[in-house]
Amino acid sequence: MMKNNYVKKFFLRGMMFGGFGPIICSIVYLILQFIIDDFTLSGADVFTSIVSTYILAFIHAGASVFNQIEHWPIAKSLFVHFLSLYVSYSLCYIINSWIPFEPAVLLIFTLIFVVVYFIVWITVFVCIKTLGNRLNKSLK
Repeated sequence: MMKNNYVKKFFLRGMMFGGFGPIICSIVYLILQFIIDDFTLSGADVFTSIVSTYILAFIHAGASVFNQIEHWPIAKSLFVHFLSLYVSYSLCYIINSWIPFEPAVLLIFTLIFVVVYFIVWITVFVCIKTLGNRLNKSLK
């Protein structure tokens, strides 16, 4: 029963926020149209980017549930969250040809992804810990 609750939360969050991926993608394409002369996309390019960014945003939003599974050790939830995001971002970037499928490029992408992921994670962790301590002090 508990697993179904997490699965439901994953899909609910994914459906609620999945549409932001294509919206952001379309904004980026609009900006590129003004910056790059003769910027054009084929129908297949547009379709691929819409579907892949929807799936990316869906997974990104849904993956937040991994950090809320209380019976998982923090290392496991962090690893599953990280892995789900890394795989979905990597595939989206490669499928859309935003990065080439080359070892050197993938290594650079991976290093940047790891650094940014942990900076964000540590920032959120410190903010939540600070807020928790402040709330605990105010209760005393």
